[in-house]
Amino acid sequence: MASNYMIYVGTYTHRDSEGVYVYKMDGSTGALEYQSKATGIDNPTFLTLDPKNRNLYVVSEIDEFQGQATGTVTAYSVSPVTGELSYINRQLTRGTGPCHVQVNAMGGFLLLSNYGSGSVTSFPIQVDGSLGEAISFIQHEGSSINQSRQQGPHAHSINLDSANRFAFAPDLGTDRVMSYRFDVDSGLLEPHDPPFVMVSPGAGPRHFDFHPNGQYAYVINELDSTITAFGYDPEKGTLDSIQTVSTLPEGFDEDTTCADIHVSPDGRFVYGSNRGHNSITRFSVSEATGQLTPIGHTPTQGAIPRNFGIDPTGTFLLAANQHSDTIITFRVDTDSGDLIPTGNLADVPMPVCIRFMPVE
Repeated sequence: MASNYMIYVGTYTHRDSEGVYVYKMDGSTGALEYQSKATGIDNPTFLTLDPKNRNLYVVSEIDEFQGQATGTVTAYSVSPVTGELSYINRQLTRGTGPCHVQVNAMGGFLLLSNYGSGSVTSFPIQVDGSLGEAISFIQHEGSSINQSRQQGPHAHSINLDSANRFAFAPDLGTDRVMSYRFDVDSGLLEPHDPPFVMVSPGAGPRHFDFHPNGQYAYVINELDSTITAFGYDPEKGTLDSIQTVSTLPEGFDEDTTCADIHVSPDGRFVYGSNRGHNSITRFSVSEATGQLTPIGHTPTQGAIPRNFGIDPTGTFLLAANQHSDTIITFRVDTDSGDLIPTGNLADVPMPVCIRFMPVE
């Protein structure tokens, strides 16, 4: 029997959005049905569930809160029956424009990246799901060649490996993927040795995903519309670049940038989003080398596909079209990697981030 899911959608509240939206997805058809929303939070763009799906953590992508130059991160409890969200507490992120969060595998700590000011932080998670004050804060330094986008650091995500020993933070402003040691007992982040790996000048690394075999990792580069593949040594916590490929079809020269990247649960395919070309790009993965081979592009049936999500079974991909206010459901052909429109969509104002929670 197919799994059903609660779908949590982060949004920008610039226009009609009122906060975080909750939908139920039919695991057989991919149809989305509105359930509820959590209001009273500005720009709740990126969000994540804890490993037991008891709590949801949501950034507020803002530059000022109560007179301080900071964003916030909010904890909600999750109803296991209805998926409804209930406010628990809020903490300051100690940096501006927070844009990405992840909870470690044991659920004791939350890691966060601040895009605006270019820093990363970690927070303890209490027994009741509430967040304590930040216990780690590391400010990135540097710049790169794009004068309009890379005048300073812009940490765009933070990502733990499967062993929860090392964390990696692509920094769009410096063209570096920063490397950190993560202490699973204290929740502290410390710079690793080496402290970073470079991508091409002007690439603008943004989001990051590990291959399920733990031997490869992939970063999508926002500014030059590429994906860089890395070999990963889980014992040393080191990345070695093995390939960089374009996310665009040959000959396309209009304005476009990349946003999100995900490896399929079976590890056979990598998907990335193109904003401007308005597509999901698809690649097959070499099991032997981790290298990518382009296999096509699927239009997202909307404008500016910010983020997207693949359900845990790999059956459906949901694309969030930020500028056309829609989430489109595609069925994944697990043999070919193709994305097949289901005809199902949800009208969601300025959708950004999608997370799945299995339900009965």
